[in-house]
Amino acid sequence: MGLSGTLYRQLQKISGKQNCTREKEDLLCYAYDSTGTCFLPDAVIFPGSEKEVSRILKFASKERLIVVPRGTGSGMTGGAVPVKGGLVLVTTRMNKIFDVDENNLIVRVQPGVIVADIHKIAEQKGLFYPPDPSSSSVCTIGGNIGECAGGPKAVKYGVTRDYVLGLRAVLPSGEVIQTGVSTAKGVAGYDLTRLIVGSEGTLAVVTEITLKLLPKPDAVKTMAVFFDSMQMAAKTVSNIMREAVVPRCVEYLDEACLHLVQESLSFELPRGIKALLIIELDGDMADVEKDAKKIKELCLSYGAMEVMVAKDQTEAQKLWDARKALSPVLYKIATNKINEDIVVPIDKIPEMVQVTQDLQKKFGLKVVSFGHAGDGNIHCNIMYHKADKDESKRAQKAVDELFEATLNLGGTITGEHGVGITKIKYLPMEIGTTQIELMKGIKKVFDPQNILNPGKIFC
Repeated sequence: MGLSGTLYRQLQKISGKQNCTREKEDLLCYAYDSTGTCFLPDAVIFPGSEKEVSRILKFASKERLIVVPRGTGSGMTGGAVPVKGGLVLVTTRMNKIFDVDENNLIVRVQPGVIVADIHKIAEQKGLFYPPDPSSSSVCTIGGNIGECAGGPKAVKYGVTRDYVLGLRAVLPSGEVIQTGVSTAKGVAGYDLTRLIVGSEGTLAVVTEITLKLLPKPDAVKTMAVFFDSMQMAAKTVSNIMREAVVPRCVEYLDEACLHLVQESLSFELPRGIKALLIIELDGDMADVEKDAKKIKELCLSYGAMEVMVAKDQTEAQKLWDARKALSPVLYKIATNKINEDIVVPIDKIPEMVQVTQDLQKKFGLKVVSFGHAGDGNIHCNIMYHKADKDESKRAQKAVDELFEATLNLGGTITGEHGVGITKIKYLPMEIGTTQIELMKGIKKVFDPQNILNPGKIFC
C-alpha cells in the first residue's frame, strides 16, 4: 500500500519531523545501492533508538506497511533497495559504541557504527576485529550483519558471523528479542544469532550487536608477489594454502586491475607482469619473519617473477589502498559493471581463472578479476555499456555461464555480497527446492505479513 498523509504524520511522531522525509530529492538518495538499481520508497525514517524501531515496526505491522532496513547503502546485490516501495528505515543515527570489554574481549555496538571505527577503537585497546570489507570506511556493522560480510582476512580469521556473539533485534511485529551470549561458548537452543546474520534484513531489524575481539597480533608483514602468468599466480595460491603456513590475506589482482591502480602504488611494476598476489602474515615477530621467508621461497619456486616485502606500514598501506580503490576505478573501462563474488574450492582457482579468460574472449567484454584468493573468493567484474543493448545481453549471458561454471567446480554463487535481488534467479541453481521452502517457512514465522524487506533472496 502507499503512504497516506495520516500514516506519514504518525511516523513523524515516532522519530520526529526532522528524522522523517518524503521529499522527492531525499527519497532518491535512498532508492539505490551500489548495484545502481533504483526503486523509489514512499518515505524514509531515521530512528534514534531501539524503542523507536520497535514502535515503527509495530505501526508498520498494524498498517501492513513495507519496511526496508538500510545502513549506508554500499551493498552489491540490491539488498537495501525498496523494490516494492514502502518505508526505508535507515539506522545511521544509531551509531554508538557502548563499551569495549578488554577483559572478556568483546565490544557492544549499535548497527549504524562504521566498521572502520570498530577497527580503530579495538586497536586503541590493543585488540583486533578481523572482518574488513573493502567498503569498511563507509559501510555500517548493521549492513555487514545483514550480508555476513567478509574481507581479505577471512582466509585466516573467518567472516562477520564468526565474530557475532549475540544480538538485540526487533521483529516485524515490534517485539524485541535478544539472541546469543556474551561468553566464549553457548549452545542453548537453536542458533538464532547465526540465522539472523546473513538474512539480508528479511527477518528482523538488528539494534545492538555483541562482537568478539582478538588480541592484536604483535607483527604484520605484507608482501607483493609478481607473476607473468595469471594461471601461475592462481596455482601458487593453491600451493601456498597446502603448506603449514596460513597467511591472514592472499589477495589476487589480474593484469587489468594492475593497469588501473599502478599510479596509486609506491613502486614500479615489473615489465611483463600479468598478476599480483598481496600476501600478508601476522603473529609473533619471530614466527612472522620465519614464515615470510618460507612464503617467499615457495613463491619463487612456483614461478614468481619477483617478491617484494613492504619495508614499512606506510608502503603496506599504499598497497592496500590501491586494492580497496579497485571497485570504483573499474568504471574507467566501461560505464557499467556486473560484480559477482563467486567462490570455488581453493584447488579450483586456476580453472576459474581460465573460465574468466574464456568468457572475455567468447563475449567480447572486459572481465576483470580480483579478490580473496586465499579462500577461493574471486570478485569477477563483467564490464559493459548498459546503453548498448547488445552488450547488455552479452554481459547477462556471461553471468549465466560464470555461475554455471562456478557450480560445476563445486563453488557457490556468492561468498559475501548476498543474494538480494540480483541473484534471485540463480539461487535455485545452487539450493534445492526443499531447502528453499524451508527458508521461506522461516521467513513466514518471523514475518507472517511479509512486510520486512520483501522481494529479496527468493521470489
